[in-house]
Amino acid sequence: MAPKATIYKVTLNISDMDRNYYAQHSLTLAKHPSETDERLMVRLLAFAMYADETLAFGKGISEEDPALWLKNLTGDIDLWIEVGKPDQRVITKACTRAKQVALILYGSSADIWWKNNHESLTHKTNLTVKQLPYATTQAMASMAGCNMDLNCNIEDNQIFLMSDETTLAIDPVILLQPKNKIHQK
Repeated sequence: MAPKATIYKVTLNISDMDRNYYAQHSLTLAKHPSETDERLMVRLLAFAMYADETLAFGKGISEEDPALWLKNLTGDIDLWIEVGKPDQRVITKACTRAKQVALILYGSSADIWWKNNHESLTHKTNLTVKQLPYATTQAMASMAGCNMDLNCNIEDNQIFLMSDETTLAIDPVILLQPKNKIHQK
């Protein structure tokens, strides 16, 4: 029998001064057996970075669905969010199907991935790429727990992620940003 996903319950309080967005979200995340705590926490941080009442997590680890997405009332995809180091085909598919695409790079080999892929991505007019420092995502992984109560403050592209025990300052590096922002958050 295949192992089942582990369920994580999260209360996430977001104060995003950059977007003037303030809300509390009660989230349920399913952690696939092959998913790491680091990836789970990066997905959660991506939610905070692009938070919206209709932002939803994808079905799981696959090339079919994004990590998160925001669909409008007609079913069109306004925002497609990927985390990690996806295959080029996934990014191309996302850029074709969605108005805006955000890629949150993380991991010890994220620099190598970017070096190998940046030339083919720079022509995509609806793609934003941000990289999270490796040491930071490792520290985020240590915050993971089945029941989390987190606060996230965002100002001037700096993020503070806080639990009762830990406060992390996170400085995403913007590697690529569209010139014409359609739905950029």
